[in-house]
Amino acid sequence: MAGLHMIRRSLRKMLWSVMLRAELLRVLCCAAIILVQGAAIAQASGATEFPAMGRDYDAAVVCSGFGGISLGSTAMANMTAVAHRYGAADLAFLVVPLVCAFFI
Repeated sequence: MAGLHMIRRSLRKMLWSVMLRAELLRVLCCAAIILVQGAAIAQASGATEFPAMGRDYDAAVVCSGFGGISLGSTAMANMTAVAHRYGAADLAFLVVPLVCAFFI
């Protein structure tokens, strides 16, 4: 009986170790995906969208909204954070919600 208990304990420990490694791998993969997606959004926003919008303050706020909507539904939160720090951008707060509502 004691031998069976030791085997069960050893197997449980091995299973726990495998599960922890799998969880760590899953977390690392998710982190890598988020980093790559963030870098791609920053590149697209800085290289194409900002120059196309006119390279002014409203364009910067629209780009922050684009980054927010690309990574999740946080466009208004990103734009509000930028506007609180640097000042109001009425055109961006009109355009981005309408465009996001239309396309999503």
